[in-house]
Amino acid sequence: MDKNKTIFELIHEMDQVTNQLIIQWNQMFSESLGISHILVINHLNKHGKSRPSDIARSLGLTPPSLTHLSEKLIKKGFANRMRDENDRRILYLDITDEGRKVLSKAQEAGKTLRKQLVQKLTDEEISQLLNLYEKLNK
Repeated sequence: MDKNKTIFELIHEMDQVTNQLIIQWNQMFSESLGISHILVINHLNKHGKSRPSDIARSLGLTPPSLTHLSEKLIKKGFANRMRDENDRRILYLDITDEGRKVLSKAQEAGKTLRKQLVQKLTDEEISQLLNLYEKLNK
């Protein structure tokens, strides 16, 4: 890599890799859901019913973005909206059985995409890549 590249060029190259992965994901996964939708379903699967504000914070999303994502998940039957029994002002989202099924399909497609990605790299390069992303994400 050219050490004289600007931060903008570096960000652009990283964006290109991410964008290409998203394009490939969308071609493989036919449920008309984006990666953010799958992240929300995955959060619900791991943590159980959750307040939208907690999901948004956990995933680094804005509350309005989470509202938009959850509306589609509810409409498709992958999540339910629930009120707290003790305080009707508190709202929760929870995963449905259909949500678990679509999450399983998404995870299988993700495994296929990951295999395609890592075929281009050696085991050492994969380890370095993961370590670099962890380091940069701190």
